[in-house]
Amino acid sequence: MEYDNDRLRRRTDKTEIFYWGLFVLIYPLINISTLFLRDPRIWPVLLFISLLLFPGYLLYSRIMGSVFLTQHRRGFAILMTILSFLVIQAFLFAVHFLILKFNLSPWERAYFSFSTTTILREFSWAILNMSFAMAIFYIRKSIDERQFLEATRRESNFYKLRYLRAQLNPHFLFNTLNSIYSLSLQKSERTPEVVVKLADIMRYLIYECNEEKIALDKEIEFIRNYIDIERIRYKADIRFTVEGITSGVLIEPFLFISFIENGFKHALDNSFEDPFIYITLKVESSQIVLNVINSTSADLETQAKQRMKGKGLANSRSLLEILYPDAYELDIIQTEKEENRNSQLRLRNARERLEDLYPDAFTLDVILSKSAFTVSLVLKRSAA
Repeated sequence: MEYDNDRLRRRTDKTEIFYWGLFVLIYPLINISTLFLRDPRIWPVLLFISLLLFPGYLLYSRIMGSVFLTQHRRGFAILMTILSFLVIQAFLFAVHFLILKFNLSPWERAYFSFSTTTILREFSWAILNMSFAMAIFYIRKSIDERQFLEATRRESNFYKLRYLRAQLNPHFLFNTLNSIYSLSLQKSERTPEVVVKLADIMRYLIYECNEEKIALDKEIEFIRNYIDIERIRYKADIRFTVEGITSGVLIEPFLFISFIENGFKHALDNSFEDPFIYITLKVESSQIVLNVINSTSADLETQAKQRMKGKGLANSRSLLEILYPDAYELDIIQTEKEENRNSQLRLRNARERLEDLYPDAFTLDVILSKSAFTVSLVLKRSAA
């Protein structure tokens, strides 16, 4: 995708060139295959005639298509069609007249003569060529309209992405500044360390996030800085694990942080006795998987409603719809320590899904023995 002054630049379509090339070749190829297959001397002459007539048909399609038919001047269009037909035929028979001055075989002379058969044949070719020329015009028009709609859609998505990222950045920065403010109230000795990490985050937001895609390693470094700030601020079981080869992998910036940030928000802003949040980023051959597991003290319905209200998370979902419309999965699973009749079926389904997502026994035991909320985001590598 290319942009010029933030606007999408259209790619040049080569379909019309192909059809006009076919247009030029049809006349000599059909005549050669049916009449002059054993007379190679006349082949270049037939191709030359087709090339001479090509500008006339091209001009006809341009004028008729873009001026007359689009303005519904049908009567004038018919008049111009007749006039173009006569001009092209006059030019063609003038060429035939010149060719007849050369030393030709009887068969060749019969082909270029002014007999009734020749006139009817060339009239038929002219009608066919004019119809073909107009068909090419409408094919070109259809392609232009389709490309325009696609360009408009892409351009709309481009500005939507800018708008959504512009909302995500200050939202995230606001929450980070709140963390620093809390540390300053506590007169923590680690406040300078947090400020340094915030400077790294700001550098990322200002200089890195403007690119369409960035290295996954940079996004991971950004996530680590954010997690380090939260580790300083809270006493909780916080784990961040990266699995797989991340070098050379590109990703849209600021795509994962809202899910991680919401995990911290709901894990640490409640009355849960032993808060925890486990974050795993897996890079596989066919997909990238982000798993966020956090503790929660809310019931299923309340936690789900609260989680969906966050503006940052809503914007991230909008980003996913634009960037990966058919290439992402977002699963949200909750388990409860105190099971009841109403939630037993949902918990059983949740556990089956968790066993597929988290085969590690210790992590699975933690999830199923405590109230936990899990978000699993899967991005297909072909689209990432």
